[in-house]
Amino acid sequence: MGARGASRTRRATARAAGLLTGAVLLAGCGSLAGPEASGAQTTDPSPTAYDEGATPTAGATPRPSPTSPTSPDSPTATPTPSTPTTPPAPGTTPPPWLGTRVLPEAETGYGEVRRTPRALRTRRFDLPDPVAPLPGDGYAARVVAPAPDRVVDRSTWEPGCPVARDDLAWLRVVHRGFDGGRHTGELLVHRDVATDLRQVFRDLWRADFPLERVSITDRAALDAPPTGDGNDTGAFVCRPVTGGGGFSQHAYGLAVDLNPFQNPYLRVRETASGTERIVLPELASAYLDRDRRAPGMVRAGGPVVRAFARIGWSWGGDYRTLRDWQHFSLTGG
Repeated sequence: MGARGASRTRRATARAAGLLTGAVLLAGCGSLAGPEASGAQTTDPSPTAYDEGATPTAGATPRPSPTSPTSPDSPTATPTPSTPTTPPAPGTTPPPWLGTRVLPEAETGYGEVRRTPRALRTRRFDLPDPVAPLPGDGYAARVVAPAPDRVVDRSTWEPGCPVARDDLAWLRVVHRGFDGGRHTGELLVHRDVATDLRQVFRDLWRADFPLERVSITDRAALDAPPTGDGNDTGAFVCRPVTGGGGFSQHAYGLAVDLNPFQNPYLRVRETASGTERIVLPELASAYLDRDRRAPGMVRAGGPVVRAFARIGWSWGGDYRTLRDWQHFSLTGG
């Protein structure tokens, strides 16, 4: 489940218990600061660094820029009839309020579950990439292990997390966007699984499976109040499991959440006060219908589940007591 969906439990439990003494509290998934945001490729003096992908070019393939209109003051300018503007297809443009409308807190400790807004019912837009493009025009990946300090410093890692700082690897991958284009994202993962995950994202690229944004969760996102509309694909987050005790597999860098909005977390159970229903993200109810056909959805037996199965990872869509369609992990937790 996504990082914002879990922030309420973390504030109530992770801080109260104290991260290290306990390593007790658990489940689901940034803005970039540093030289990688500038677009320049940097050289990391790390013990292990290896690349994968097409032969590097001098830089990323430039995106076409809009054609400059002819100046009306030019003597050669010729009036042309105006053409009506075609509105964007539904779901292809992020609404201006995305990430800003805080939900009231429910008795569950999460945000109040609400109907999916019309603008998000068929969500298929992309958000800006968090890192500079990797060279080439096909799939590419780059692993740096251990992850550079500047990368770990903008994550949720802190003393007391159950994974050592030097055991985290910085994984940058190329992925498809909902626009069909080539995008680059980043993850922090346990160094022991970095190579396997590089292969998984290669398989997703070949399957043309779209991801809205692939990013590292930072502390601000982890502690933010719920808006119920987050959708970043992520891996390492130092936090407790959703609705349980002990650390999440995300806190070890051994779990990945894909497109949380199209693949929400669902738990329904009976309590003394009635039926408790948790949906995370809280506005993603339109995607609880797993028979619908919409881009970015993970399906049983589909290319995403098969890609993770090839490296021995389990899918949260197969859980019996709840459904976590976004979640994949090494241990099944």
